[in-house]
Amino acid sequence: MGRPMNIILFEDRNFQGRSVECSSDRPDLQSHLSRCNSIRVESGCFMLYERPNFQGQQFFVKRGDYPDMQSEGFSTSIKSCRMIPPHRGTYRIKIYDKEDHRGNMVELTEDSPRVMDQLRSLEMLSCCVLEGYWILYELPNYRARQYLLMTGQYRRFSEWGTMSGRVSS
Repeated sequence: MGRPMNIILFEDRNFQGRSVECSSDRPDLQSHLSRCNSIRVESGCFMLYERPNFQGQQFFVKRGDYPDMQSEGFSTSIKSCRMIPPHRGTYRIKIYDKEDHRGNMVELTEDSPRVMDQLRSLEMLSCCVLEGYWILYELPNYRARQYLLMTGQYRRFSEWGTMSGRVSS
């Protein structure tokens, strides 16, 4: 078994001010931090959320130092965080251009910087994560808003936290 996953969130830039350390999912960080201006991921990967209970805009972080969240394009309003468990094995997702797993379908087993080109559609309205977990990005080449999907079925785009079916990578 590997090292436990660990992240430290700091109120101020450059790892200063009040801090909270997390080695498990934390649905509500509001009582610990008023803002988050820097983080240190000591091990593992995490998804940070702008609202409590893993809601709102999401930000993926992996091992490393993030001394200034704003300059990295992250929000300073982090209210919850979720560990992304290590996955050994294959990754598989089926994406559809219609709700309820209908319409054109593409199965992916690896990253795709331009997933809509493969689906031949402007929108991805449902999907089924068969193995592993996936991070969907709003724009091509892994940019803009992010959405963490764990194994399971997502019958409509709102189930993964977006207001539209716009996913590009």
